[in-house]
Amino acid sequence: MYTIGRLARKFSLSRSTLLYYDSIGLLQPSSRSETDYRQYSERDAKRLEQICRYRQAGLRLKDIARVLDSPENNLTYALEKRLEELNEEISRLKDQQRFILGILRSEEYPGDIEVMDRESWVSLLRSSGFTEKDMLRWHAEFERISPEKHQTFLQFLGFPEDQIQLIRTWAKRTRSHG
Repeated sequence: MYTIGRLARKFSLSRSTLLYYDSIGLLQPSSRSETDYRQYSERDAKRLEQICRYRQAGLRLKDIARVLDSPENNLTYALEKRLEELNEEISRLKDQQRFILGILRSEEYPGDIEVMDRESWVSLLRSSGFTEKDMLRWHAEFERISPEKHQTFLQFLGFPEDQIQLIRTWAKRTRSHG
């Protein structure tokens, strides 16, 4: 039997994640100790392993519950649906990438015209699924590939010069350590 802490450590999850999974019925403990502590069986651990695998594939918790709890195996349908969502997201991101590259390649681009501000840009990235870490990695890669255009792009978004220098310094340091 596993305690909640031991099971959480085994899968590198937080205790609160397991408590949440319990509250929504996704992973409930097999039993309780005499002192009312949750106890998880090996079968529960195998279920959590499947949950983690499906989360890594990007499935939503409600879809994971449907896959694990239905008598007919909905895994293929859920994975195909997720793959379709990923393909749509990739397509949107490629369109954004082409748009940005078009702006940056344009020799006639007047740097004083703001088409998008930094809040709109960050909001666009977040709505596309970018995490803070993804955005930081994006800056580091942009700085590596084209430092001058990275500078121009940050100016385009309206960042003050001191913030631009901080971002670029961080990006250079990140790429040299990564």
